[in-house]
Amino acid sequence: NLIRTNSDNPDFTKLVVLLDSDLAIRDGDDHAFYAQFNKTNHIRHVVVAYENDEAVGCGAFKDYETAVVEIKRMFVQPQHRGKGIAGLILTELENWAKELQNTSCVLETGKKQPEAIRLYQKSGYNIIPNYGQYAGIDNSVCMKKEI
Repeated sequence: NLIRTNSDNPDFTKLVVLLDSDLAIRDGDDHAFYAQFNKTNHIRHVVVAYENDEAVGCGAFKDYETAVVEIKRMFVQPQHRGKGIAGLILTELENWAKELQNTSCVLETGKKQPEAIRLYQKSGYNIIPNYGQYAGIDNSVCMKKEI
């Protein structure tokens, strides 16, 4: 079950704490750099996935530039991975972005997140040159998809 909400949702907030803990381990010394770009206050477009009334995954998007949104804060609890939940969240975010007249999505993930890279490529995202604050950051992988 997926719901559309915003960053005030308490289940989203709890999932983001888990996400940040996971990223702190994966990114190590680079975590502080990435954390500054992942603030969740005032995000208007959030999707939370539930399984048996338990919040198990989330994702969000925010405006990046005209008709382009940036996918942010994608996460599925480890014990719920491998069930297609992340793909469902991503599709819902893309559909919502398209309903709001956007034409593409961009995102940044890390080389230390190979499962995320596989998900995005399987979902039709292509690697692009690193954009914005990620330009020149070796660990970053930026991607884009027309929707």
